[in-house]
Amino acid sequence: MGDGVALADRIAERRAGVGDSGALVGELRRALVLVPFDRGGLWTAEFGGIRWVCGFTDEAALARFAEERAVVEGVSGAASRSWEYAAFRGARLLDEVIPAMGVPAGVAVNVADPDGSMLFPPVVGIVPDAVAVDAGVPGEGQER
Repeated sequence: MGDGVALADRIAERRAGVGDSGALVGELRRALVLVPFDRGGLWTAEFGGIRWVCGFTDEAALARFAEERAVVEGVSGAASRSWEYAAFRGARLLDEVIPAMGVPAGVAVNVADPDGSMLFPPVVGIVPDAVAVDAGVPGEGQER
């Protein structure tokens, strides 16, 4: 596997209350995730004290995000403009990009899809322990 469709399918399973969270994280690690560029860097958003890298399972999900940004920003043509993006293996995002950010960070997948989005927070079992916000907290990070 490793394509965005498989990741989207796993996300749908978890949102429906079935599937395995460990398998979902494994699918993210294998998947190619599209991350748009913003002002010379990767597109991120701050929410709840976490810096979220915004990633997408395919170009259609990225296009929905572009359309939503155009509405929010009130900018005509923003959705139809060419969006530059990088394709990252999820494992590289989690193991290299997130730790290099220097702040608590996670991955937000398909953020413009209310019924298909998923957050992968900076916790043990998702990101390296050295940057997990729950590393060393008794009782945390034990279950996936």
